[in-house]
This record gives sequence, C-alpha cells and structure tokens, in this order.
Amino acid sequence: MADTAAEGVENLHINTPEDENESNYKPPPEKTIEEILETDKEDESLRKYKEKLLGDAKTGTVVVEPNDPRKVIVKKLALVVPDRADVELDLTGDISQLKKQVFTIKEGVSYRIRIDFIVQREIVHGLKYVQKTYRMGMPVDKMSHMVGSYPPKTEVQSYTTPAEDAPAGMMARGSYTVQSLFTDDDKHEHLKWEWSFEIKKDWKD
Repeated sequence: MADTAAEGVENLHINTPEDENESNYKPPPEKTIEEILETDKEDESLRKYKEKLLGDAKTGTVVVEPNDPRKVIVKKLALVVPDRADVELDLTGDISQLKKQVFTIKEGVSYRIRIDFIVQREIVHGLKYVQKTYRMGMPVDKMSHMVGSYPPKTEVQSYTTPAEDAPAGMMARGSYTVQSLFTDDDKHEHLKWEWSFEIKKDWKD
C-alpha cells in the first residue's frame, strides 16, 4: 500500500490526485486495427513501427477465447514478494469467493501486484488498475496505476505495479479488504473483484 509508515494504520492516507487529473483528461477516440494501419501508410518507417507494435493483430483478428466476447480477459492476480513464491488468485472462476482466500503479508515487507490478462479482437487503449483498501469498513488507501495500451496477442500479457511497502507496527496488523478494478480510458470495467489480506508480524504467525 502507498505511503505507509511504522506508526501503523493511522498514517495511511487515500491518494486522490489521480481523481483530480481524470476530471481534466479526455481519452483519444478508439480506433480499430484496420484504421490504425491505414493512417499514414505512405510513411514507411511509421508503417513498420505500427506493424511491429501490433504484432499478431496485423495479419488478422486475434481471438484467443472464441466463446468470450470480451476484449480483455483478466486471468490472475499475484502477490509478488522478493525471495518468496508468488501467491496467486485465479480470476477466471467465481470471483465472489475470492474474499475467502486471504493473503498473508509480513509487516513492512516490499511487495508488488501482478495482473495477468489476455487482449483479443481489438487494441485496448489506456488500461488502468485501480485498488481501494478498507479496514473494518473504512477506506485506508487507494492506488491507481496506468497500465497502458495493448494490442491483441495469442499469449497472456502482464502488468506489475511498482513496489509498495506494507505498513508495520502493532496497530497496522489485522485484516484488510481490497476492491480491485481493471478499467480503461473509456471507463469500460473489464473486471471488478474483491479480495482480502492480513498483515502479520511474520509470515507464519
């Protein structure tokens, strides 16, 4: 979680500059792959750049899961801690059950969150990961990360957040609930889910 300190949860704060910036930000209009390839096609260097950027998509529509009409399919969330195996949440099943799977986080440890996802059919512009953290029903932290724009690919693509330090101290220990949202510039909610973690003095407490 962002900007935490050893004094405990009282020092956690909700980051809101992203909200202020969003009110003034107007996303560019969506374009299909065909429209992108047709634009400035007489510029050879630009054409080659766009083809490299688009990868598999330049040769035709990329559909990884034909029975799923979504452009973005979020597959997995992972808690990444140095020198420890990743702890993963499967986001392809019944997401209402995820709160029952509680992550344990050692106080003060540095960690990252990785999101694995598939992009199919069309380019997705301005993907964003938003996370709000609550303790005993009260908001204590918010993070918002711009993930970027991604072309369709046959393989899973990933985004990992910058490192954050878990809060430390007796007051910080306890259970937390997280609301996560994978969205984009056009405010499409590709997936919204809740999960939980518990901060403990040590991994095995």
